[in-house]
Amino acid sequence: MDSPPAGLPPPAPETLHPALWRAHQLGRAHDAAVPTGFAALDAELPGHGWPRRVLTELLLPHAGVGEMRLLAPALAAVAGAAPPAARSLMLFDPPARPSAAALAALGLDPQAVIVVHGRDGAHGARHLLPSADLLWALEQALKSGQVGAVLAWLPARLRADALRRLQLAAQAHDGPAFLFRDIEARARPSPAPLRLALHSSGADGVALQLLKRRGPALARPLRLALPPVLAPLPRARAEAALCLAQARQAAAPAPLAAALPG
Repeated sequence: MDSPPAGLPPPAPETLHPALWRAHQLGRAHDAAVPTGFAALDAELPGHGWPRRVLTELLLPHAGVGEMRLLAPALAAVAGAAPPAARSLMLFDPPARPSAAALAALGLDPQAVIVVHGRDGAHGARHLLPSADLLWALEQALKSGQVGAVLAWLPARLRADALRRLQLAAQAHDGPAFLFRDIEARARPSPAPLRLALHSSGADGVALQLLKRRGPALARPLRLALPPVLAPLPRARAEAALCLAQARQAAAPAPLAAALPG
């Protein structure tokens, strides 16, 4: 690389290559990101949306904290595009059998959804794939470049090399790829450039903690309002139950500290 002319400052790193950014900046996306449907979240993500050609990890304490409602706007944009741009959505080992009515309520066409079950999460499916075969099928789907979006619920024990293979395969996938993992995985490294921890925040809200992104850390969790799925009375009951659970947790005595060595 040629040196800058004498007397001129060196070029800024971010002008040399799109993969470079300063520590105080958000990284730039190589491909146009898919808008999340939440302006506050777009503002915190490199490329201002869910990235393409890479893995995005969503770490959950349990299924059903609002993850599908969070992803629904982006999934609807991918699967609802006009032909020939419209592509299918592939779900690998979801924790429950997808409901056509629930998918339609989220703005998703059930006909565009393809479900692949693993042996441990079959839910009555006839064709069962062991974990190794399920990961292989996931890798091939990413490599094909023919799927609009991929959602995969991964087993708790996953080798690091399997994640690296999926990240490499995602480079050929022109769309978002979401991996759902247990919240305990936050203590383990991952090649995914974007990692978020999700927690419930009321009946129709979710709190997101940005664990890893191409940019500076986010000091506080980001709280988003999700489209409501409950009628007013059940929603009020759910919020009251959540407040009661939080109050009990706050009132619980703290564990005793371990004794210091003598």
